[in-house]
Amino acid sequence: MRKLRNLTDSGYQTQAGDLFDHRRRLLMQKGQPLAARMRPRTLDEFVGQDHIVGPGTLLRRAIEADRIASMVLWGPPGTGKTTLAMIIANQTHSHFAAISAVMAGVADIRQLVQDARDRLGMHGQRTILLVDEIHRFNKAQQDALLPHVEDGAIILVGTTTENPYFEVIGALVSRSRIFQMKPLTDDQVLEILRRALADDERGLGKIPVRMNEDALLHLVQVAGGDARNALNALELAVTTTPADRQGNVSIDLTVAQESIQRRALLYDRDGDAHYDTISAFIKSLRGGDPDAALYWMARMIYSGEDPRFIARRMIILASEDVGLADPQALVVATSAAQALEWVGLPEAQYALAEAAIYLATAPKSNSCGAYFAALGEVERLGVTDVPNHLKDTTRDGGALGHGQGYKYPHQFPDHWVAQQYLPDPLQGRHWYEPGELGYERAIGQRLKLWREAGKAAPPSTDEAANTDPEADSA
Repeated sequence: MRKLRNLTDSGYQTQAGDLFDHRRRLLMQKGQPLAARMRPRTLDEFVGQDHIVGPGTLLRRAIEADRIASMVLWGPPGTGKTTLAMIIANQTHSHFAAISAVMAGVADIRQLVQDARDRLGMHGQRTILLVDEIHRFNKAQQDALLPHVEDGAIILVGTTTENPYFEVIGALVSRSRIFQMKPLTDDQVLEILRRALADDERGLGKIPVRMNEDALLHLVQVAGGDARNALNALELAVTTTPADRQGNVSIDLTVAQESIQRRALLYDRDGDAHYDTISAFIKSLRGGDPDAALYWMARMIYSGEDPRFIARRMIILASEDVGLADPQALVVATSAAQALEWVGLPEAQYALAEAAIYLATAPKSNSCGAYFAALGEVERLGVTDVPNHLKDTTRDGGALGHGQGYKYPHQFPDHWVAQQYLPDPLQGRHWYEPGELGYERAIGQRLKLWREAGKAAPPSTDEAANTDPEADSA
């Protein structure tokens, strides 16, 4: 007890504090998950991302020369963003500070910046500031960083799983290099797991693990390029499996399947994965690949996408990309959407799959886009007068002569007669051009005859001819 009381002396207190800090660090390291313990400490240990940190690349040269500029590391979880930032911290002579955008506020940023300025002024030492999950900073917090990044008071290293061009303010993006990190390949994840099994110091090397190759490959494949996910599953499998009589821990495929039962897909309804996946789905439908369309739809539903969103996009595609080449496509798509509302998931997946296959294999036409060409003429010309013979007769036809000269098509052979339907400035213009596939081929043949006959017909007059007043309605 006397020794403990004597520790109040400043010298003893400092020494004791160092001992306690050291012990605390050792305990924390011992209790860390395998993924944290196996985190690479140097670029040589770093696996993957050769396109940005491989030998001779710009970023690797900058890290090795300690000439880091502000940057944003963007990529899916488990690809090494935070690890790369920590490697930068280990190799730089600059002061390194880190904050989490989830926890920090504007006051924390101001204090870090003030410390950085003091450090630069007194010691000439620059500060690298790591902002983890920078996309979670709101605009005000990002604005608070901007002037200090701009004048060099801090070097920003941000990490994000979201597209920085949308989630980070443009001014910060323009002052930073964006490095996009890709999901790890299966071979790279396999290399990381083998290292963990062999590492005596930080990994599982001291445990006599007998890992079935099928089990190891299952962890790799289900991890989906996420090293952290794979390492967590490996640790769970090893630490929860009892040893046999010889002290060996045997991991077979069954244990591996229990440790990582469901592939974790990166999918955010407001993020890049959402837009990229629906884009792939629509392009597969448009391109006539039903297998790809089913895959992308399954991936969206598996990841929790709202199935009504998928149904709405198929309804749009039915008109935009299939159109009159197969008018039944719109009926099938809207019926699938209605079935979804009536039946719900999981049974409605049959209806959605039927619609996807139908749309993918249907003949294609984008001729309904002619509407937007007509819309362009409306915007260009503004209001144009309706030809007199097309005007409504029910209100003032007698007084103003509206509707005079209109030819009622049903009183003519084939229920068609040539007459003017467009305003005078647009007479003779055509926007709709039928395609050559499916039902639209017949439409094209019929329309060609009508248009040719229309060219030869005299212009409409105000003289009454074959009119049917009762049929003249809006």
